[in-house]
Amino acid sequence: MTSISRRTSSAPPGDPTQTWDRPMKVQFIHGLESGPGSSKASYLDRYFDALTPAMNTRDFEGSVALQAENLDVFLPDVLVGSSFGGAVALRLLQDGKYAGPTVLLAPAFAHFGVEGRIPEGARVIVVHGSRDDVVPIEDSRRLAKTGTPGYVDWVEVDDEHRLASLLEGDTLAALVRRALLMPR
Repeated sequence: MTSISRRTSSAPPGDPTQTWDRPMKVQFIHGLESGPGSSKASYLDRYFDALTPAMNTRDFEGSVALQAENLDVFLPDVLVGSSFGGAVALRLLQDGKYAGPTVLLAPAFAHFGVEGRIPEGARVIVVHGSRDDVVPIEDSRRLAKTGTPGYVDWVEVDDEHRLASLLEGDTLAALVRRALLMPR
């Protein structure tokens, strides 16, 4: 088995009006029934240097290992996980495979046996739709109360499980940027 190092994202510029000398890198972990060609993956690719590795979503542990390997090579500034991908992202944080800013979109962690706990020091934004009938919003509300106070943000939107409203305008892009600028 390959040894995977803990990856911390790069620091943002000291002056918020300045940008990096490169595009922000975002690794997207797709949901159970989507993939690299999904609407969220395409959206993130328009705004960032984005990577969306295809996964066999029938193999949760294999998906975690695949994403960890890609983290170590791609070195993203922000990790974004949607539903199944949110469970994978949370496991990566818990296992210490990633320590950078993370956005969890309707994370289905309870369905996949992942502990509902954000590790101390992890900078995470949890986003969930109030009309989600696939993943219980209460799971995400409880999750957002864990971790280090001031390092975890809760965002509830008037939407369903797919969170399509985040793809209107630059809403999701703004959340990704906000995750990067959270306190360290």
